[in-house]
Amino acid sequence: MLVDHGYPALFFLSFLASTVIPLGSEWLLVVMLANHRDPFTSVAVATVGNYLGACTTYWLGVYGGAWLIRRVLRIDAEAEGKAARFYGRYGSWSLLLSWLPVIGDPLCLVGGLLRVGFLRFSALVFVGKLGRYAAVGWLTLQGAQIMHAG
Repeated sequence: MLVDHGYPALFFLSFLASTVIPLGSEWLLVVMLANHRDPFTSVAVATVGNYLGACTTYWLGVYGGAWLIRRVLRIDAEAEGKAARFYGRYGSWSLLLSWLPVIGDPLCLVGGLLRVGFLRFSALVFVGKLGRYAAVGWLTLQGAQIMHAG
């Protein structure tokens, strides 16, 4: 069903994957590319959706209370602590890894909690998200070329 809705579905799934719901969006990007959707547009839509989801988590860190963080985001103290320690060790550069499973969303939250400047947050998170989706897109296209050549 999601594949039938194309870019809006990719945007929505990518957005949700970077917020409160533990989802993956890479699979839909792969399917869309395998169905000959435009690679640039597909990567851009997934990146923007995932970035905006991360911004939502950031702003919840800035303005949300402990109840919202624990109950709504379901980020427990252990995950938040791991992200804070990682952030403490590598500073705001750790936001380049916001695309990673498990630690990525808490990193965005900690960025908000620690009041990282939004422009710095945006630049680092966007580059990280773009890198991930560009790599997935490139690998998918390379795999398709190998399959067609063989």
